[in-house]
Amino acid sequence: MTCIAAVRSPKGTIWMGGDSAGIAGYDVRMRKDPKVFRVGPFLIGYTSSFRMGQLLRFNFSPPDQIPGTDPYEYMISMFVPMIRAVFKEGGYATVTNGQELGGDFLVGYRGELYQIESDFQVGIPADDFAAAGCGAEIAVGALYATQKLSPHERIKTALAASERFCAGVRSPFTILQLPAPRR
Repeated sequence: MTCIAAVRSPKGTIWMGGDSAGIAGYDVRMRKDPKVFRVGPFLIGYTSSFRMGQLLRFNFSPPDQIPGTDPYEYMISMFVPMIRAVFKEGGYATVTNGQELGGDFLVGYRGELYQIESDFQVGIPADDFAAAGCGAEIAVGALYATQKLSPHERIKTALAASERFCAGVRSPFTILQLPAPRR
């Protein structure tokens, strides 16, 4: 289920959008609870599970970044361990063959775009965009092909393409912006 699409502008503004579908087998239900939201200084868009999204949105209190710490190092050494603890406490994390698993989500933070995978690795896309969910491949193609459009239009186009060609993506879409950090 789902398509989350994100774009990072050259100045560090993050735009992120997501769909409203809840999919179970062949059933689809439209949801009012958004898959893209702000938590403190973070913009988060999730796929995988509505329970995971609820934990991220309402149970996660981001730790403060230690001054002078690199934001990428912070995401790995402080952000992800706190997420793992919230998932465990909320009954969402699973262990398969000795490996702890969560879910997939995108994070905008301090002008950078991060992709958190189900094994809790933290990636920084080489491009100025990323997508997650069952519509991700379609969205990535649309984001690549629309580089001359505004970030908001790119997100809208990517989500619309995903809805058109992926059974697990449905409007209405939520699109939010995280302003660039002050320099």
